[in-house]
Amino acid sequence: MTAAAPVRKVALYLGSATGDSPAYRETTVRTVEVLADAGCELVYGGGSVGLMGVAADTALAAGMPVHGVITRHLMDGETGHPGLTDLEVVDTMTRRKERMAEIADAFIVLPGGIGTLEEFFEVWVAQVLGIHTRPVALVDVDNYWQPLTDMIDHMVSRGFLSAVHRDHLIRVNDPEMIPTALDVWTPAAAKWS
Repeated sequence: MTAAAPVRKVALYLGSATGDSPAYRETTVRTVEVLADAGCELVYGGGSVGLMGVAADTALAAGMPVHGVITRHLMDGETGHPGLTDLEVVDTMTRRKERMAEIADAFIVLPGGIGTLEEFFEVWVAQVLGIHTRPVALVDVDNYWQPLTDMIDHMVSRGFLSAVHRDHLIRVNDPEMIPTALDVWTPAAAKWS
C-alpha cells in the first residue's frame, strides 16, 4: 500500500448477495452514481452477482471506468463480470485484496458478508498502523453497520482502540456525503508513531 493520493480510484467493498432489503441495492446504485459524478473510477472484486454486480452495472451505465480483480477460482465458477473496463484474474484471495488496495485511492464499504468485513478490517487496520494514508468509509444503510459501529465504540471504551482512530473512520448514512467526506479527510498519526 502506498501513501495518500488524490481520490480518483475508489475501491468498493460490498456483498455478493443483495440482502433482504431493497435499500441495499438503492444505496449501492446511488453510491456509484455519486462517485461517477465526482469523476471517480470504480475498483471492486470483479463479480457479476449481488451488490457487486449492481455496482459494476451502474458504473458501466454511467460511463465510469470499472477495474475488477477476481480470483481464478471465482472466475472459473462463472461469477466474473464480462463487461468491465479491465478484469484482472489473480490466484488467491490474499492477492486479490492486495491488488485492490494497490490500485485504490480510497475504500468504501457497503453492506456485505464475511468477505466484506475481512476487506474492511484489512484496509482499516493498515490505515491505523500507518501502512497507508488513505480514507476508509462505512456507508450505513438501514442501520446495517450499527452493530459493528457499536462494537467499535465498545473497543474504544474498553481501551483496545484509540478514539482518534475510530474518529478517522468515515461513517456516513447518505451516499451524497461521500465526496465531501473523502475531500476533507486527513490521516491520523499511525498507532505506533
